[in-house]
Amino acid sequence: MAKLFNFFPLYFLNVFIIVTLFQRISAQPAISPAPSGPLNITKVLEKAGQFTTFIKLLKSTQVSDRINSQLNNSNQGLTIFAPTDNAFSSLKSGTLNSISTQNQLQLLQFHILPTLYTISQFQTASNPLHTQAGNSDDGEYPLNVTTSGNQVNVTTGVIDTTVSNTIYSDNQLAVYQVDQVLLPMALFGQGPTAAPAEAPAPTKPEKSVRASDAPKASSDSPADDSSAVGLNGYIVNGATLFVAVFVSCLWM
Repeated sequence: MAKLFNFFPLYFLNVFIIVTLFQRISAQPAISPAPSGPLNITKVLEKAGQFTTFIKLLKSTQVSDRINSQLNNSNQGLTIFAPTDNAFSSLKSGTLNSISTQNQLQLLQFHILPTLYTISQFQTASNPLHTQAGNSDDGEYPLNVTTSGNQVNVTTGVIDTTVSNTIYSDNQLAVYQVDQVLLPMALFGQGPTAAPAEAPAPTKPEKSVRASDAPKASSDSPADDSSAVGLNGYIVNGATLFVAVFVSCLWM
């Protein structure tokens, strides 16, 4: 009987230890498996779908190779804004063909931030953000990101859009879907060249007026003084003629 009483405390102690260990193990968050193989931006976009045009541009400019090399050979994170195929289709016809190959490269680099940003980190980001296209401090490649609740707004000075989906995110790469191509000010922000100002029409030389021909101002009537002078001349001449005729008649 004494042995039985000694068994129960040990039994309950073992049960308590087992339950405690089970609770601790189940409370730990599940760790997602690491992706197999090295990171590849084109594979990430291909798996998401609807990014065919963006993938072609990344490959043709060899930007995809640079991204993959940076992701797999350094600890520096990247943030990529990926425009959909519809975003490229909505561009004005000939937009991409109107810029040089070098400018196409800068256009793609404008969609890449050399820093990893999670959605929550955009809330405290200092604008304008630096992109791989160039230094935003010179005003050529300003990219501003603001948040409103869970919505992330992206502004380039040419277009305004929002992040519509998170395609991929880990501790080194974040890829966000945008529904418009991010057009930088340096390539698409210049206004039309102003037309040269027309030369003023040559002024005609003023006709010199003699003092005797200048009209005299009248304080009593706004009528033309030259008409009054002409009328007075006719009256004087008529009176002179009448006197001459009268004198000739007396001599006859």
